[in-house]
Amino acid sequence: MNIKKVTVAGSGVLGSQIAYQTAFKEFEVAVYDINDEMLNMAKQRFQALMPQYQSDLGATQEETDAAYNRLSFYTDLAEAVKDADLIIEAIPEVVDIKVHFYENIGKLAPEKTIFASNSSTMLPSMFAKHTGRPGKYLHLHFANRIWTNNIAEIMKHEGTDENVFNEIIEFAKAIGMVPIPIYKEQPGYVLNSLLVPFLQAAQYLVANGIADPETVDKTWMIGMNVARGPFATLDIIGLNTPYHLSVARAKAGDPNAAKIAEYLKTEYIDKGRAGIQSGKGFYDYPNPKYEDPDFLK
Repeated sequence: MNIKKVTVAGSGVLGSQIAYQTAFKEFEVAVYDINDEMLNMAKQRFQALMPQYQSDLGATQEETDAAYNRLSFYTDLAEAVKDADLIIEAIPEVVDIKVHFYENIGKLAPEKTIFASNSSTMLPSMFAKHTGRPGKYLHLHFANRIWTNNIAEIMKHEGTDENVFNEIIEFAKAIGMVPIPIYKEQPGYVLNSLLVPFLQAAQYLVANGIADPETVDKTWMIGMNVARGPFATLDIIGLNTPYHLSVARAKAGDPNAAKIAEYLKTEYIDKGRAGIQSGKGFYDYPNPKYEDPDFLK
């Protein structure tokens, strides 16, 4: 594998996780964002990740400090990408922003550099021509809490070079991921193609008054012998994402989606219950009811 130096463009929640996980696995990582304010916020995220790696993975203070020290920070895009073997893009899911970004780095990055997007909703063929190197472009999608939910969905487009595809599979393994190769473009990739219909079915049951969230979660947890149900999962994702997805489906003419969107907004989001990051969603945190030993009785 030829990848030694990695640039992560975009230092939001998932971009920060990708950068830190890559550095934790002993790669040199350049972190790029548009201004110092964004990078300072990222540095706070990295500091918050370090104790989580210690508690969840058994990492030592020395190991987490060493990972942080492998990170370098840039607001100058040309400087951030000048030595990159791989650029992982984790910028906002807005087509025009991504197109502009790829047209820029296509001119700035070395010829050797592979481009990978962490997009969870868009397809590689939407941007391949804008990179100036379609054969070296694909998507590399991570799940939230990358260090424990360690899958990397790798989706190529028709023009992706097979050697590049295989190299990114090897890179995913090298940073502690289980690679999920996707051979054809598919909206939703593998994870969301499975997850979204499951979560929508749960929301349908509740929004239509068929069952309450705790009952739905209990049913799934007992029936499938798993640690959390769909509404605990929605809290982890955050309720704004499923709300916006439901709004989009409602605009496309789905009456059940309209009912779900209204339910999420009025019963939860408008009341400040937006998921774990707000401290409460369908459950109250840090000690949600579904983790109580008596919850399944």
